[in-house]
Amino acid sequence: MFTFPNINPVAIDLGVIKISWYAISYICGILLCWFLILKIIKFKKLKISNKNVSDLIGNCMIGIILGGRLGYVVFYNPEYYLNNIIDIFKIWNGGMSFHGGFIGVVIAIIYSSKSNKISVMVFSDLISIVSPIGIFFGRIANFINGELYGKVTQQKFGMIFPKGGNLPRHPSQIYEAFFEGLLLFIILWLLMNMTNFFNKTGLITGCFIFLYGFFRFFVEFFREPDIHIGYLYLDFSMGQLLSLPMIIIGLCFIIIFNKKSKNLI
Repeated sequence: MFTFPNINPVAIDLGVIKISWYAISYICGILLCWFLILKIIKFKKLKISNKNVSDLIGNCMIGIILGGRLGYVVFYNPEYYLNNIIDIFKIWNGGMSFHGGFIGVVIAIIYSSKSNKISVMVFSDLISIVSPIGIFFGRIANFINGELYGKVTQQKFGMIFPKGGNLPRHPSQIYEAFFEGLLLFIILWLLMNMTNFFNKTGLITGCFIFLYGFFRFFVEFFREPDIHIGYLYLDFSMGQLLSLPMIIIGLCFIIIFNKKSKNLI
């Protein structure tokens, strides 16, 4: 059994101003994604300007925050927030949904595409390649905060979380950081470097949606469901039910865009 490191969720405490590891993870993830997109554009010689990228990243940041928060409100705790409307705006108290953030990013990509007159799927492919980096940092922050921990386990790699009682649990945040973050990034990066694959616009987007949905659905078997929700239809968690459409949509994208052979730009 491993010992939880008990890292202070607040990375920098200046008294009036407190900067959490969660905030730092968001910043690091976004900056690294931005950097990698610029590198991909240069390496692949794509006709996309730095301004186009900055607009895309800025819009996606807004989409992540608004979509992530509203997604949590709607998917995970609508009854509470209907009775406590003001708390919807208290993001610092926690409560973000990946699937809500995903929808927010989709809207941001569509808006950025129209305003910059660049193909939706071009922007979507670029964001899909780098998104696992942001997911990785986010899951590491979840681990540092001791939240979203896994189910009770007797395995040697179990860990006792401060908020999870006295029994060892799966460090499911680390599982998610590995599968949804590191492994997914490596797979998409390798696919990007397959010229024929990358030239089929939208195919990488389909792979991201499918693989994220698949990995998330799998890891949810080891993750403790939200106490106020528990298990839903067919004993699936909310995360699994929200991931199923991603698996189906991702497969459809892969089938559709694999039949097309269109240069990215």
